[in-house]
Amino acid sequence: MKRRTLISALGAVAAMGVARRPAMAFGTVDLAVQARPVWDSWKSAFLGSDGRVIDGLQHDASHSEGQGYGMLLASVFDDAASFQSMFQWTERNLAIRPDPLLAWRWLPGQGNPVPDRNNASDGDLFYAWALVRAAQRFENRAYLTRAQEIAQALADSCIVAMPGTSDQTVLLPATYGFVHDSHVSVNPSYYMPIAMRELAAATGVSRLAICAQQGEALLSQIASEGLVPDWVDISASGVRGSQELSANAGYEALRVPLFMIWSRVPQHAAVQRMLAVYERTVQPGVGVPTVIEPLSGVVLETSGDMGYQALAGLTMCSGSRALGAAIPPFTPDQPYYPATLQLFAMIAANETLPECVPI
Repeated sequence: MKRRTLISALGAVAAMGVARRPAMAFGTVDLAVQARPVWDSWKSAFLGSDGRVIDGLQHDASHSEGQGYGMLLASVFDDAASFQSMFQWTERNLAIRPDPLLAWRWLPGQGNPVPDRNNASDGDLFYAWALVRAAQRFENRAYLTRAQEIAQALADSCIVAMPGTSDQTVLLPATYGFVHDSHVSVNPSYYMPIAMRELAAATGVSRLAICAQQGEALLSQIASEGLVPDWVDISASGVRGSQELSANAGYEALRVPLFMIWSRVPQHAAVQRMLAVYERTVQPGVGVPTVIEPLSGVVLETSGDMGYQALAGLTMCSGSRALGAAIPPFTPDQPYYPATLQLFAMIAANETLPECVPI
């Protein structure tokens, strides 16, 4: 299938004529070759020389999620040096718990940069998934060994029985703080089925794959009533929007359609719910919805950041299967989070919906 290069589609600079060894590609084209300047631009904006992924909107903090995101990108773009740098920084600064999981946040300029040693299960998941892909990409078995440790600890600590059931499980957001007397609190966007399945297949921790399947079913149940919110409470009597955390479909829940598409289930009910919102709201020159009331669909916030527009473009293409998603040119002149989601949208299209690769 002929395409203009992804570099052109994403507004990157001209490709550098650097000879490279043949590289394994996960998708339709090898992004390490076709879109390397996009990756270089992301690194220049958000990756410190020490391997720390920096979230400027969060007071320059770093998170296990961000380190995992960055390492996954490095594996896709065949950047062994950047991967190793991020891995080493994370192991030094966040791998400080008594178990193999990561502390969730590192704060610069503090006497104690990690005051809270709780983990974040999505950060652990992406970190381990990145290690699995890097073990293959860079032929480094030590990465797989570390991923196995994390996968086992994640399953042991964060996969628990769903209240009111004997055969269903849920993925907790962390090892503590989310199990209450009457319910458990769950973040639906922490489910990334393809990551859970690839991690399970590589490590033999099958509970991750089972939890992924049950998570897809849970998200379908939630989406049967409206948009998937940022947080839900699950009790023996059912599932409802969180009473303490964000119950809107906001910046966290925006990842759910992306992750379902990336996991090769573009017809999932959660995707279809968000698709309906995008189809009635997205238009040229207008910010895309970023916070929405789940039941009414009323848009509460919008953003002009290109990354959120990329999510809308990918989701709308997954519904129409028209040739080429309306993913806008990449720019690092946006916060870390939407910039990273924009690269994820590009990768998801390349790996799972080749007709949605920007043309």
